[in-house]
Amino acid sequence: MEIATQLALFLDNRPGTLARVCDTLGDAGINIYALTTSDTVDHTVIRLLVSDTRRALLLIEERGTLVVETEVLLIEGDNKPGSLTDISHRLAKARINIEYCYMTTMPKSKKSLMVLRPSNAKKALKVLQS
Repeated sequence: MEIATQLALFLDNRPGTLARVCDTLGDAGINIYALTTSDTVDHTVIRLLVSDTRRALLLIEERGTLVVETEVLLIEGDNKPGSLTDISHRLAKARINIEYCYMTTMPKSKKSLMVLRPSNAKKALKVLQS
């Protein structure tokens, strides 16, 4: 479990938008570790974790894109029922809000990876490590 810096990009919700972001990062040799998108009528928010956050931030901002950095927790867990239950109860008991999270695993994998945006990343890390 660790704290990581996530980038949130605010872009037009149009065909090719994600492709251009991937081109920019790929051409610079920056690997994408995690990515999620959410859309509204006129824009999309792309949240991602990358291998070189500083460089990605500069490259994306150079293209006139609004980018916001946030601290998130990366939590590797067991791929079994109840894993998220334990995490959410422990954070609730410590009065830490889960603002959002996303996770993934292959169905037959023993491990999963969750990206969690708590209201206080440092406190959440301490609570979950105890």
